[in-house]
Amino acid sequence: MGASLKKDLRVSRVRPEESLNAFFFLFIGVLSQKLVVVRKTARSLVQVQNGPVVPRKRIEEAFDSFMHAPLGLGRLRVCNDRVGEQYPNLDWDVLGFGVVSTDDTYIMKCSIEETFLLGKLVPYGNIELNPSVDCRSLELWTGLKAYRRRDGRTQLFRPEQNALRMKMGAERLCMPSPSVEQFIDAVPPPGKALYLRSLPMGNGPILGLAPAPEFTFLVFSTPVGNYHEGRPALNLFVDNKIHKAIPGRTGGVKSITNHSPNQAKAKGYSDVFFLDCINGKYVEEVSASIHGTILPGITRMSSIDIAHSFGYQVKERLIRVEDLLEADEVFCTGTAVVVNPVGNVTYQDKRVEYKTGKEALSDKLYETLTRIQTGCIEGKMGWTLEVNVQDIFTTTPYFEPDKII
Repeated sequence: MGASLKKDLRVSRVRPEESLNAFFFLFIGVLSQKLVVVRKTARSLVQVQNGPVVPRKRIEEAFDSFMHAPLGLGRLRVCNDRVGEQYPNLDWDVLGFGVVSTDDTYIMKCSIEETFLLGKLVPYGNIELNPSVDCRSLELWTGLKAYRRRDGRTQLFRPEQNALRMKMGAERLCMPSPSVEQFIDAVPPPGKALYLRSLPMGNGPILGLAPAPEFTFLVFSTPVGNYHEGRPALNLFVDNKIHKAIPGRTGGVKSITNHSPNQAKAKGYSDVFFLDCINGKYVEEVSASIHGTILPGITRMSSIDIAHSFGYQVKERLIRVEDLLEADEVFCTGTAVVVNPVGNVTYQDKRVEYKTGKEALSDKLYETLTRIQTGCIEGKMGWTLEVNVQDIFTTTPYFEPDKII
């Protein structure tokens, strides 16, 4: 049964579980209109080894502040005249990890001397760019997921870490970045997720060698299933010719210049292990020490903490490719895959098999992480942030699709 978006959302009978679009539409409205900026720099919140960290109390206070802030701190322009549209049921079991178009995209813009303030919702679609926009890869991206708990409530998994990592990346590329509160945006059956893709990008017209004069921050959502259908054991290839990044560049941030391994996939491999560019013998796409060439992954950091709680001694160090070939078990982590086992790795025509299955550590980490993300068990140190969808649907009298507010 489809869900209808009424003209007057104050009395809408739409249930949150029936309409992903309605949830995204209303939630972005609340965040944009009730905006509070916490004036702290990312530098004071950075923990070098495991990425940026924000005290849980500060995040809760900030979230509570903007959810109860008086009107007028921020404004949302609503550019959507599609009212009463019907949305078919989604078959979550066949979704996979791809783009399913939803109604709206959230966009904020600012110049290089300004900060992001005014946001608007526009119908999902193509983005117009000035012909003289500089094509110098000045763009970041990040993704997080909204989960429906077993009890029907909705929560995000460590959204403040995504926000702070984007802030660090934006500073690296000389771009402004939304505040933590502006970033925490954006609802599926248990076991599935609503993926939230955020993109800050430079899009102002320029010809010279300089940062873009204008920037856009946009958020779109798409319902997703598993990144690898059925979580199969991955078949990886160790590439000793092409290097992912070098120190001092952008390997440690989610820049669009970090390319996908198309050549390896064309040969039948699931993905690639890259070696360091200095010695050509250390594996970088693993729990190596973070020194600017690999991303300070949030799922990676969480997996390390959970492994510690299991009693494992976790070392973050340089890992030789020989160590990789002698390992008992290998797995990948990330927002999209959560934790995915590696079945084998090929290096210089030598193929090595690894332990997988229910007794593998990767399966235990996956089970624990997904149970935290879906609210079956409590996460340590306040890892989840609950989104009160019912309050959003019943306390937004100012939000009407046919008005500019």
